[in-house]
Amino acid sequence: MSNINYDYIQNYVNQLIPKSEGILAELEGYAKENHVPIITPDVAAFLSILIKSTNAKKILEIGTAIGYSAILMGRAAGDNFKITTIEKNQEMIDLASKNIKAAGYDNNINILSGDASEILQSIDDNYDMIFIDAAKGQYMDFLRLSFDKLKIGGLFICDNVLFRGMVAERSLLIRRKITIVKRLKRFLSYISNHEAMDTVVIPMGDGVSISMKKKEAVIDD
Repeated sequence: MSNINYDYIQNYVNQLIPKSEGILAELEGYAKENHVPIITPDVAAFLSILIKSTNAKKILEIGTAIGYSAILMGRAAGDNFKITTIEKNQEMIDLASKNIKAAGYDNNINILSGDASEILQSIDDNYDMIFIDAAKGQYMDFLRLSFDKLKIGGLFICDNVLFRGMVAERSLLIRRKITIVKRLKRFLSYISNHEAMDTVVIPMGDGVSISMKKKEAVIDD
């Protein structure tokens, strides 16, 4: 993932974050060596604090990858948590399953295999938090299909919403990314102005949006 902050600020902030240990440290090393995108250290620390402060126990994640964020969220959630995470890449599912078992969370974290846009339609459950780190061009679809599954007062969190700064600054835009950027800008405008949620966009990592659900509503894009 690309940082969108000044390097000297990012480096300083990262120095303040305690180093990961155990399997999380191993997965960070694997991700770096194999160029697998995972959440940045500042986003990881922030996500952990949000989970602890809200006492989130039931979490829905879209985009499992190697299982890093699911394991991190599980550690933050403490005892008796349940995470449902969706991934369509079978190679990632195999890796994540192995890592989740190594972390001792195979009874707490359930991976659903397939396209999130299809799987979300069959999920009938209610969550304290929803975390999205998947196909950026589909964030609006993910919101539409999952908002009714989030409890009132729950958090809808999306990573990579500023997409290397291209969402905020036209001069950074890469031609082949125009469609994704347009969809992200539309998504951010929607969640920032919808009466059913309060939203903040934070310039950390590659941009994080956090929306708190205030009431039930039909998401009509």
